[in-house]
Amino acid sequence: MTDKIPLSVAIITKDEAENLPDCLRSVSFAGQIVVVDSGSTDGTVQLASDLGCEVFEVPWRGFGPQKQSAVDRCRHPWILVLDADERIPAETAEAIKGIVTGQDKGAAGYSFPRKNYFQGRWVRHMGWWPDRIVRLFRRGVGRMSEATVHESVQVDGPVAALDVPIEHFTEGRFSKILMKIDRYSTLGAQEAFAEGRRASIGEAVLRAELAFLQNYILRLGFLDGRQGFILSVTDSVNKFFKYAKLSELSRGAKKV
Repeated sequence: MTDKIPLSVAIITKDEAENLPDCLRSVSFAGQIVVVDSGSTDGTVQLASDLGCEVFEVPWRGFGPQKQSAVDRCRHPWILVLDADERIPAETAEAIKGIVTGQDKGAAGYSFPRKNYFQGRWVRHMGWWPDRIVRLFRRGVGRMSEATVHESVQVDGPVAALDVPIEHFTEGRFSKILMKIDRYSTLGAQEAFAEGRRASIGEAVLRAELAFLQNYILRLGFLDGRQGFILSVTDSVNKFFKYAKLSELSRGAKKV
């Protein structure tokens, strides 16, 4: 058995029974694992409970607020925010253990390069590597942003960059990708609308075209083969629907 360290791991879930076991095994050294679920129907809640997590069921409030609700339930001096489809490899676990047990006292938080795995390949271009993210921080000096989508950890104090990665096994099934696009584009449109932004269908088309050009050509997505092409297309489709939905909200506002 791995000795537990004074680290809390904060995870949010919604129908993550397939991903969660590997995620939890990768952080089995943590003294507390908090799972905040928002209505799973695939056994995620029972699975997390059976694997020793502290499970809370909280209605969905957007990614930032939802993750903050998990952070708020963390008790240990250090907190690691993780997604259910992410893993902490052995070398990263050792680095985290060293930080948490007091070998490094300089920083308030730490960022990691994230390795993204998609349809059988580690993606190296399009901004997907090193895809640096802040995930580890001292309790009391870090919190999640309020963003309902594309949220981030915000730390009051110095943030050090680690060289060891977090691994992300992103969804590769097209049916699930389409569901994710629908969800994320809706959240993105709603957030933009709340900020006072407006759009048209013409802008939606232009945004989609630019997204594909940027990812596939300028960011060298073509070097990632078939996976790079698919990811460039899916990001383009996501951009189109985000701004098309924003256009729909804009038209609705004009009628009021």
